[in-house]
Amino acid sequence: MTTSPAPAPAHIEVDGVPATDPGVLAAVMSGYGHFTAMQVRDGRVKGLGLHLDRLDRATRELFGEPLPGQRVRDLLARALGASGRRDASARVYVYEGGPLVRVAVAVREAAPDGLGAPQRLTAVGYLRPAAHLKHLGGFGQRYHGDAARRAGFDEALLTTPAGELAEGAVTNIALWDGTSLNWPTAPHLTGITMELLTRRLPSRHRPVTLEELPRFRAALVTNSRGIAAVTAVDGVTYEVDEELMERVRGAYAAVPGEEIVSGDGGGSAD
Repeated sequence: MTTSPAPAPAHIEVDGVPATDPGVLAAVMSGYGHFTAMQVRDGRVKGLGLHLDRLDRATRELFGEPLPGQRVRDLLARALGASGRRDASARVYVYEGGPLVRVAVAVREAAPDGLGAPQRLTAVGYLRPAAHLKHLGGFGQRYHGDAARRAGFDEALLTTPAGELAEGAVTNIALWDGTSLNWPTAPHLTGITMELLTRRLPSRHRPVTLEELPRFRAALVTNSRGIAAVTAVDGVTYEVDEELMERVRGAYAAVPGEEIVSGDGGGSAD
């Protein structure tokens, strides 16, 4: 019995220049993988352990292997050191590889601290595939987000065919009823900022429909870049609840940052 020879590696060029590592570029070009995004302040990240745990879970689900937290910490520290930044917006991308998954880190200028500008949303009937994963290949959410901005809104609000709220194109949404933040339970990604806030503020996770929106007193969105009030979802408008937003801002500000370079040399998602 004869065996087939191993396929020759792909030849890949970028703008006419051969790629220095075609294997890495081929993994990136596949569009199959996942990532996490975070804000780094003085070498610390709020909810770093949650980021590491989520990276590990998604890597096991997609590629059948763990992603040790210490490996991610080391790569983050290396990229930050090479960039000369202590404050940064950082992303960790995970792609298929062999024998280990490939991990890419991108660092750029940090997002401003504090509350973001109020947002106007428009509802669209769309759900991300495998919404529990922060996966690559977000064509649908980018398409609807861009269409929302061209129509004069700031963000798209993704909903089920039955009108149940899921998430923003790149955010989580919460509706304030005067007592609790209500986080919709249609298929969505549990964002790290969302998770940190639900641990510190009265919160409920329940189905929320478009028909219910006028009953709420206020709304807000969250993602890795921060928190912002929502002033409209299509024809439903909200006043900015300054007391609520200050309470939310204070809760998030009180979350301690976790050192990227761990003191004990161990990761939190091994």
